Amino acid sequence: MSADAPVTFLTQDAYDRLAAELEHLSTTGREEIAKKIEAAREEGDLKENGGYHAAKDEQGKQEARIRTLQHLLKTATVSEAPESNGVVEPGTVVTAIVAGGEEVFLLGNREIGVGSELDVYSEASPLGAAILGRKEGEKTSYTAPNGREIAVEIVKVETYLGQ
Repeated sequence: MSADAPVTFLTQDAYDRLAAELEHLSTTGREEIAKKIEAAREEGDLKENGGYHAAKDEQGKQEARIRTLQHLLKTATVSEAPESNGVVEPGTVVTAIVAGGEEVFLLGNREIGVGSELDVYSEASPLGAAILGRKEGEKTSYTAPNGREIAVEIVKVETYLGQ
């Protein structure tokens, strides 16, 4: 892995949950989808077999999820959420004034925010990249995908305590 490859912060709970999902999809999930495909194949003409095409589509989505999980788990840094020291970093809850309105969100991978009411922004997103490393009270801006410049002010940075 190169030195500038993105590293994803995951809590131990999130890592364990994703590892269990990967194990299930790689074993039982693959067996189940293979049975669906085989059953649909036995129905005859594959060109007009909706069940077969649906099962193949489901298999493609499942394999994509397996690859995503494998990459995520391989590149993850597993630890507790960083202790807040007023600096925005992955795994912190940020309160910010974004485009004039206050928002509270978690910065990091959406997988750590499962079960939480918080919105989750990736540190690679335009907003995440603009505020990463910034301190409480700092102002910055970022260019939205539509080309608009959006002002951001960091109000508060807290330790993520889970759901």
